[in-house]
Amino acid sequence: MGIQAIAVSLALLACVSAGIGISFATAKAVESVARQPEAASKIQTVLLLGAALAEATAIYGFVIALLMILLK
Repeated sequence: MGIQAIAVSLALLACVSAGIGISFATAKAVESVARQPEAASKIQTVLLLGAALAEATAIYGFVIALLMILLK
């Protein structure tokens, strides 16, 4: 169980890093909109695309972790 726990922890690290990345990107997007309100729609589009890609990475990590747990 020891090496499997380490592998699952590393797979779940993708979920944590995606959350940190999305929060950092959101903070920068809010800062950008505050500085240039007229570019809000372009900033929102890029932010949503980046958040979707980061969230997909988190979901892949979560699915891999579940598969490692369930398929011992």
